[in-house]
Amino acid sequence: MGNENGVWIMRGVRRDDPRCIHSALKLEEYINKVGFLPLFANGIPGFSSEEQTVPNDWWCGDAERDPWIWREEIARGGRVVYGKFFAGKAGYISTEWLPYFANWRRDGYDFDSLYEDGKAQHRAKKIMDLFVNGERLFSYEIKKLAGFGKSGEKNFPGVLTKLQEQLYLTACDFRRRVNAKGEPYGMTVAQFTMPETLWGYDTVTSAYKEEPEQSRQRIYEHLKKLYGNIEDKAISDIMGI
Repeated sequence: MGNENGVWIMRGVRRDDPRCIHSALKLEEYINKVGFLPLFANGIPGFSSEEQTVPNDWWCGDAERDPWIWREEIARGGRVVYGKFFAGKAGYISTEWLPYFANWRRDGYDFDSLYEDGKAQHRAKKIMDLFVNGERLFSYEIKKLAGFGKSGEKNFPGVLTKLQEQLYLTACDFRRRVNAKGEPYGMTVAQFTMPETLWGYDTVTSAYKEEPEQSRQRIYEHLKKLYGNIEDKAISDIMGI
């Protein structure tokens, strides 16, 4: 998605294009094939779900066709990892590549060890302390319980995004809020949990046996293999490599 002369332009394919993805299930299959994929177009041509789908289907409201709704279905399904993993922007990681992202982005640390070594802020710890027993919490619940708000801790979106980039938290569902009468209202809101809750500690940390730099290099080389002669700056901009 790009802004051209003040107009937002979706980059995608025609519905009859052989490359076009037509369902959440097919998108999952594609993610598992390429390993990881941002939601929207970026500096690496073809490296997004946006570019594999029909532009006019986004935000159409039809669950069968709308890739924006597909992300909710995919997060809920628990077969692919979803969250803000790419330069603060949303996207997907296959469970095969999850351990390598976790090892690299966490620098080989579980969160408690990261905090004890002075490499995590107390605001992040206040959030992570809410998930020690496998809890699943909506973003507005996290904000309240961790003490963020007008008279409390600041920069809740930034701290929550950082924890996703580090693979300490991931989205696991989307639901609309419910009013006092039990009626749903507004836009859907993301629910979060630890990846270990969904896929198990042994799976998530299975790449800890190698140096974080090795995991980073695996990801870098995989991108180079998939997308050819791309500039390192484009990789750095979207991946932080």
